Amino acid sequence: MTVHHEGLTVEWLGYATIRLAGDETTLYFDPGRYGVLSGEWEPDDDDLRHPPGRDYRAEDGDVVCVSHVHHYDPDGIDRVASEDATIVAYEAIDEQARERGLLPLSDLPYEVRTVDATSSLTVGDVSLWSTPAHNEADGPHTRPDGTPYHPEGFGCGFLADVEGTRAFWPGDTDVLPGHRTVDVSLFCPPIGQRFTMDRHEAARLAATIEPNLVMPVHYNTFSTLSTDSRAFAADVAAAGVPVVLDET
Repeated sequence: MTVHHEGLTVEWLGYATIRLAGDETTLYFDPGRYGVLSGEWEPDDDDLRHPPGRDYRAEDGDVVCVSHVHHYDPDGIDRVASEDATIVAYEAIDEQARERGLLPLSDLPYEVRTVDATSSLTVGDVSLWSTPAHNEADGPHTRPDGTPYHPEGFGCGFLADVEGTRAFWPGDTDVLPGHRTVDVSLFCPPIGQRFTMDRHEAARLAATIEPNLVMPVHYNTFSTLSTDSRAFAADVAAAGVPVVLDET
């Protein structure tokens, strides 16, 4: 399904992959992983509501943003990036990619620009800001030994202005204090359980920042990310904030 919002077409392509396209510019957040763009993804639970896996190769992305190494997929980037695309990637990915046996950022056949958790930059006509993204050490989203799944310094979120419409993908993160003051039109929060803010926390954040539209992502890709997206939508709508589910 394609969502139309303030001059942009918006699609959730599965897992954390988001496509934003205006008249002149196309941007992707976190393309690929788990076969969502290669057609190999299949649900491990028949009750999961999620975009279907498909063999996707648009190669139309002018800007491709990658928030952290868990979402770094060189094949996914290759499937969405145009020949002259710019890759904007969190700075720690390169070293972590080598540790995981993945292609280093420097070996990608595109211009690569790295960011920390509080960078601002312009790529073509797109204004970008990176935002902190992590699980709090004493918060609810930690391993049994108390260590965060995403410690501070592991990744970032992205706020992008595409042709005058501001979209926010906070990355794999808890709700952090700075999130509550973001001025944004389109909000795409993760709502899966365990690893990030859950649907309840994301709904409360949506009610606080009051975007013009909420489209949740990063849920139901596999059973450990399962959540009740319709309950999330009901909670957001009850706060007077427009919401859409892009699941089919």
